[in-house]
Amino acid sequence: MGKKSKSSGLAEGYIHGFTKGEQDRLYSQARVHEEAIFTPVDFRGCKNILEIGSGVGAQTQILLERFPQTQIQCVDASKDQVTRAREALKIPIKQGRVKVDQADALHLPYRDNSFDGAFICWLLEHVQNPVGILAEAKRVLKSGGVIYCNEVFNATFYVHPYSPATLKFWFEFNDYQWSLKGDPFVGGKLANYLMAAGFQNVTTKVLTHQYDNRSPKKRAAFIDYWTELLLSGAPSLLKAGRVTPAIVREMTEEAETLKSAPDAVIFYSWIHARAEAY
Repeated sequence: MGKKSKSSGLAEGYIHGFTKGEQDRLYSQARVHEEAIFTPVDFRGCKNILEIGSGVGAQTQILLERFPQTQIQCVDASKDQVTRAREALKIPIKQGRVKVDQADALHLPYRDNSFDGAFICWLLEHVQNPVGILAEAKRVLKSGGVIYCNEVFNATFYVHPYSPATLKFWFEFNDYQWSLKGDPFVGGKLANYLMAAGFQNVTTKVLTHQYDNRSPKKRAAFIDYWTELLLSGAPSLLKAGRVTPAIVREMTEEAETLKSAPDAVIFYSWIHARAEAY
């Protein structure tokens, strides 16, 4: 999501940008997290669900695969992301399984009590008013409707061997997002926000990627993925003067060292939440 007015509820900038390469990365990212994110998700009893902040449709593709009986309404604020999503989802759109709208998550263009379920993934870190967006999601859900949310908790990132440039870059990544009025730690507050929005029966789980000597191939693959994630923020951080080219280069070198280290560890957790609307 790009730069919008404060009334939209979005942060004042999108740290990852909207290049084709970044959009491609989002499809890969969805598959990296698929098993962890979607194992707890159960939309089997839902005829129609709303995906808020659907981006390029990467998560939508997985929802379609896992819940073939469900129609999905996607909504995102970014014209660039909506355009890419419509291209990626053109077949299920023609089949009538998916619709993709460009709209503000604080002012959804849907009637009260319209959907059986809602899905949000990696959105609330990029907004100024997460409670307002969750309240709007509750408005359009039917009584008994379920919402699933996955949100970052970036304080949990850890690597071994010690990688000072990577940690420096990660601090600046998160601090810059905070300065844009986003929240890289929103997952830790997710239950409170859902309750404040009026949801009931709120439950949370800590989901984790932990890779060490037990799974060297998965560890190397996740290090590659994580390096791409960090580098996706490099142009914005360089432009803002938050990091130097030397830090970016050293971080990349540390990632290569991490992949070959005999006792390397990489760890990251985020928060999955489920709640009900009544």
